[in-house]
Amino acid sequence: MDITNIKTLGELKSSGYKVDSVKDEIRRNLISKIKEKKPLFEGIIGYENTVIPSIVNSLLAKHDLILLGLRGQAKTKLARLIPTLLDEYVPIVKGSEINDSPFHPISKFATDIIAEKGDYTEIEWISRDQRYSEKLATPM
Repeated sequence: MDITNIKTLGELKSSGYKVDSVKDEIRRNLISKIKEKKPLFEGIIGYENTVIPSIVNSLLAKHDLILLGLRGQAKTKLARLIPTLLDEYVPIVKGSEINDSPFHPISKFATDIIAEKGDYTEIEWISRDQRYSEKLATPM
């Protein structure tokens, strides 16, 4: 069954869906890619024995990352590739402006809806591309 066909909080609970932290999600999907021998960071060339193993170790250890270096060293490219390790889709409370998790809502809108509708609260699924955006701090 395609999990994105689930439309209510009750159905989501019944499915056994588990919410992971972002770091756990990235780690789980990275391990899966490694086991399946899939490319980890496509388009990054020349760092297979240096930078890539360090990033992989950091992600497996659930560390935070800061990429430092001169221009043209693929920092932005790497930063854009890390979110490809997120789950393809995650559930949110339908209509939530801040993409509230149905299991851990934080907005007044989502907490009120869940209090009112309980397991009948409608959910929708957002893609990994809708979850995060980048803000570059490159000096001009």
